[in-house]
Amino acid sequence: MASVDVTVRGAGIFGLSVAWACVRRGARVRVVDPFGPGAGSSGGIVGALAPHVPENWNAKKAFQLESLLMAEGFWAGVAATGGVSAGYGRTGRLQPVTDAAALALAQARGGTAAALWQGRAIWEVIPVAEAAAVDGFVPVTPTGLVIRDTLSARMCPRRACAALVAALEVSGVEVVTEAEDAGAVVWATGWQGLRALSEALGRQVGDGVKGQSVLLRHPAPNAPQLFVDGLHLVPHVDGTVAVGSTSERVFDDPASVDAQCEALVERAFAAVPALHGAAVVERWAGVRPQARTRAPMLGGWPGRPGHFVANGGFKIGFGMAPKVAEVMADLVLEGRDGIPEGFRVEDCL
Repeated sequence: MASVDVTVRGAGIFGLSVAWACVRRGARVRVVDPFGPGAGSSGGIVGALAPHVPENWNAKKAFQLESLLMAEGFWAGVAATGGVSAGYGRTGRLQPVTDAAALALAQARGGTAAALWQGRAIWEVIPVAEAAAVDGFVPVTPTGLVIRDTLSARMCPRRACAALVAALEVSGVEVVTEAEDAGAVVWATGWQGLRALSEALGRQVGDGVKGQSVLLRHPAPNAPQLFVDGLHLVPHVDGTVAVGSTSERVFDDPASVDAQCEALVERAFAAVPALHGAAVVERWAGVRPQARTRAPMLGGWPGRPGHFVANGGFKIGFGMAPKVAEVMADLVLEGRDGIPEGFRVEDCL
């Protein structure tokens, strides 16, 4: 590449998505990551694209809604260009209704979802028997009822990164392990990047949170994902179910798995009888970047003209990526600032 308009540092989901949005607008882009694409938390296994509950509406939830609604077109365009599927599917989600109080809350949220989700997705309470037709993949529910939403989607994180790399390469974008800065520079460097930014700015703006997850062999490719007692169970197109995850703020080894990982298997078996006896295909651990505000951290790097930050997609990075990519391309290429309140680097200072 003779000249570069944008250098993206970091080949995780934010970095690759921002690069894709920029190249689609005609920019000459280079992606730089010493460890290769998806080497950090974006190379995980869970892939739950699940919305926040439809209440106490704020800028973060509105941004996420728009991104989730953009996702199908975003990933279809990536696959059409590069020929690699991200394993995306808007298959929805089920959650057990545990008691009368939970039922009343779920029904109230159904009303707010009807307004806040713009009629483009549903949140409703249904008998579990109505959901059992999909591969028998349903949660234990003491009331016989489940919450069903049609906004949640799933994808395979590794496939998503591979799909973006393929689309970028077809579009003439180099993904390299090292290169000099050229043009505008976007820093999408994960939890280590948050630590470096904290050091540069002289105060803590974010850090890493370790997570462990497991992959089980159980074919239910068309089933909705489940959310049971804080546990995500996500069926994938390859005949596996991802289960995750733990949250560990104190850790010695970012990549080690331990008894907490094994406990996920037992919890999954208890939550979903259909999983009993499923073999463990993989155990995974990694560190996810979390900004101090818990929202993605987007915008210019304070005091460094021409440098930008796209980081902090803790647990919601894949769901937020289409919209993050759009607003960062607006800012970097056109100087248009559409970053919502609470998402700016300055909001973490």
